[in-house]
Amino acid sequence: MASDRITKQTDSPEYLERKAFFDQLITVYGRKPVLEILQDHSLKIFRVHLADSNRSGGIIDQIKQLAKARHIEICLHSRAQLSRISRNSNQDQGAACDIHCPGYQPYRQALNDSAAAVTGRSIIALDGVTNPQNLGMIIRSVTASPCYGLLLPSKGTAEISPLVIKASAGTLFKGNILRCDSLVKALKDFKQQGYEICTLSSHQATPIAEFAPQAPVIFVLGNESEGVSREIADLSEHRVGIPMANGVESLNVAVTAALIAFRGDYSGKSTKPSA
Repeated sequence: MASDRITKQTDSPEYLERKAFFDQLITVYGRKPVLEILQDHSLKIFRVHLADSNRSGGIIDQIKQLAKARHIEICLHSRAQLSRISRNSNQDQGAACDIHCPGYQPYRQALNDSAAAVTGRSIIALDGVTNPQNLGMIIRSVTASPCYGLLLPSKGTAEISPLVIKASAGTLFKGNILRCDSLVKALKDFKQQGYEICTLSSHQATPIAEFAPQAPVIFVLGNESEGVSREIADLSEHRVGIPMANGVESLNVAVTAALIAFRGDYSGKSTKPSA
């Protein structure tokens, strides 16, 4: 009977709605990043988290004043509690905040989104991109483009940090970022829904300008030095390349992502989350 009650609670509309809300929260840490986020009234901030050991004055007082002015809840924590929230005790400086981002979601939500499955549309996935600046620049390009969104594994890629936010120029909070634990598992699920997988290659590859997929496609970009893993390559149906001149062998992964995101064969219909 107890297990039945738990099942009913976790299947209730209220529970599912609350879970969906918390799934869309991005936690940002660091005094200056939190202050800058509070100053941006276009962002919906759920909570501000502060260490109870913070000294009064300076940025901490500014954070408190802005949060109170915007009627945002301020939660005080021990340093240990705050480090569990920020997941970076060495750099959180006793401050963090939760931002509600409608496009930040588990990838399975995109599987049920008909806008994501339009023929010609694409998703960009990252396999082992560890440089925070590259990740931020990729997020910026994908968010600005007609591309549906970015498929981002929780392991093996750079974590979402103030450096990533800065490199994204704040676009991290505006686009579709689809989270997954295992990129291989996520790609297999997308393939079952009719998506095709495409990797980048400089050998025996279709030039990107000639690539015309007949189904929604996921472009997988690999590690800055090693490319995509063998397991990901084995899932791929297509290989495309960007023709190079003057003996140049490759491009930075963030530049490559921008070229793919804006490759120009989209329907033009926006699928970005509303602000």
